[in-house]
Amino acid sequence: MTPEAVVAELAPTGTLRAGVNMSNFLLVTGKSANGDPEGVSPGMAAEIARRLGVPVKYVPFPQPGPLADAAESNVWDIGLIGAEPARAEKITFTAAYCEIQSTYLVPPNSPLKVIADVDKPGIRICNYGRSAYGLWIERNIKFATLVNATSIDDSWDKFMSEKCDALTGLKPRLLTDVLKLPGARILDGQFSAVQQAIGTQKKNRAGAAYLHAFVEEAKASGFVASLIAKHKVVGLSVAPKA
Repeated sequence: MTPEAVVAELAPTGTLRAGVNMSNFLLVTGKSANGDPEGVSPGMAAEIARRLGVPVKYVPFPQPGPLADAAESNVWDIGLIGAEPARAEKITFTAAYCEIQSTYLVPPNSPLKVIADVDKPGIRICNYGRSAYGLWIERNIKFATLVNATSIDDSWDKFMSEKCDALTGLKPRLLTDVLKLPGARILDGQFSAVQQAIGTQKKNRAGAAYLHAFVEEAKASGFVASLIAKHKVVGLSVAPKA
């Protein structure tokens, strides 16, 4: 794995094009003066570009689904996104560099007390299916009925308008949502931890190996932790060693 081979795969245009999911408010926390996204995931991309000796160009996507869909469209070289089996069919992912707890919010006076109570016949779960946690729900829920939403905000709207029994979400977002509905509760624990990783096209074998090594070093050295601290993100933790 020579540096030249890695650069040829990860920056074939001479620039590292980094696909960024703009809807993840934990990983993208703002914009710079020139409009570029700022946060943990843009910071990871910028560091990769710096080490490769090339500029970085951010390719923003409003949601994670379209970012994953564009894997073979030659619009990004690396994608910063939750690693999920459905996405891994077209994308080679690193191990996670950080994790986000996913759980349920339930309405006032709900009989649901713990995570295991939710997947039962007759329970209706409002779920943003194209999110990483939503894909997990679609694979693993066996008895409850899913009410699909098209975005995080739409999942809240549907949860309220259709009087669902539970709402899936990233815990940091649910901590905000619960304040909007007096008496609502967030269930303790988690049904999954969203694994935020870095992906590249399947053909980029040298590039994928480089990204894997970079992520492990970035976790071990404290670089990921420093980005979380720099951007003052609450609810994001450094993933364990692969």
